[in-house]
Amino acid sequence: MKLSVIIPVFNERNTIQEILRRVRSVDLGEIKKEIIVVDDGSTDGTVDILKLEEDMTTRVVRHGKNAGKGAAIRSALPHVTGDFVIVQDADLEYDPDDYRVILAPVLKKKAEVVYGSRFTGEHRDMLFWHMLGNKFLSFLTNILYNTTLSDMETCYKLFTRESLEGIVIKSNRFDFEPEITSKILKKKIRIYEVPISYAGREYHEGKKIRWFDGMIAVWTLIKYRFVN
Repeated sequence: MKLSVIIPVFNERNTIQEILRRVRSVDLGEIKKEIIVVDDGSTDGTVDILKLEEDMTTRVVRHGKNAGKGAAIRSALPHVTGDFVIVQDADLEYDPDDYRVILAPVLKKKAEVVYGSRFTGEHRDMLFWHMLGNKFLSFLTNILYNTTLSDMETCYKLFTRESLEGIVIKSNRFDFEPEITSKILKKKIRIYEVPISYAGREYHEGKKIRWFDGMIAVWTLIKYRFVN
């Protein structure tokens, strides 16, 4: 079996080598790993670092200009050869050591899709308005799709390849999160949640999501509830 790790990257020269080291060092037993890094038009020297990091298990895909997280994931998907797919942000907010916890329900045949919840595991306090926005988006998801997610916006989303069949991603930015959630739930796949650790960073540390991304997420959840 193989886990495909998709890493969208935009201007993360201070963290990209460390996150790659952490992903590579995780021991998943008999499960192999492949890493697909998509450099989304970085201008800070990240590209030069990635040239040194590309090897037999790490493929680098490059965008000529910044297009967004969703666009980066869309570019990575054709290169996926694993049985399972997970998205890994290029910063250090999420800990790859949690892969084992996230994989467990799938390996036990309990789930096809697993989300790592930042609100049920140990975590560094996030900004209040970020927490409130995340809670609201999860609440809206639960109302629209009759589910009980605690963290719809989590980066750690694990999919079996079969669960992604027939799903076409259209979002370019952070609206990937509500779009993929909406389309998974509309396929009648129930999402399994597990607690993960989280060390959220702030804007001065490089956090990129903005308030208007929350408004786009609301529209995305409503739109895909009623259209394909």
